[in-house]
Amino acid sequence: MGRERPGDTVVAYDALTYAGNRESLQGVPHEFVHGDIGDLALAEQTLRDHAIDVVVNFAAESHNSYAITNPGSSSAPMWSVRRLCAKRPARRCRPLHHVSTCEVYGDLALDSTSPFTESSPYAPRTPYNASKAGGDHAVRAYYETFDLPITITNCANNTGRTSSRKK
Repeated sequence: MGRERPGDTVVAYDALTYAGNRESLQGVPHEFVHGDIGDLALAEQTLRDHAIDVVVNFAAESHNSYAITNPGSSSAPMWSVRRLCAKRPARRCRPLHHVSTCEVYGDLALDSTSPFTESSPYAPRTPYNASKAGGDHAVRAYYETFDLPITITNCANNTGRTSSRKK
């Protein structure tokens, strides 16, 4: 997988909800598992079967408006990542990189000249963003309590693919 680690393989683990698209992985050498991170039995089986070294959790709701019109889906990020961490004893834990969102910090004024930083207070404005913040706090708590190898990023627009069409 790339020049620096040519022997690595990506295992894409995706629930393929309305926003999922396997074609977005074309050209990327990978193995695919159709599953939800909330299904801990399948997640653990996948980790074992594929001898996964590092987990990068991109699980997210791609449209905040969906979480507003379907508020029952809003708590999924927090509970799924918390349950995934709970299954990871430190002595045999794979590193986990948790990809969150800048939305956990709330909104900046349009005329603001100050960006959010890692020390900005959390101020989510929707139930979904609050759940992502809860996931961040859960991941951080597992790091603090059990010394699990965990990192977090709070990105903006962290997934997606662009393409061009011939006219």
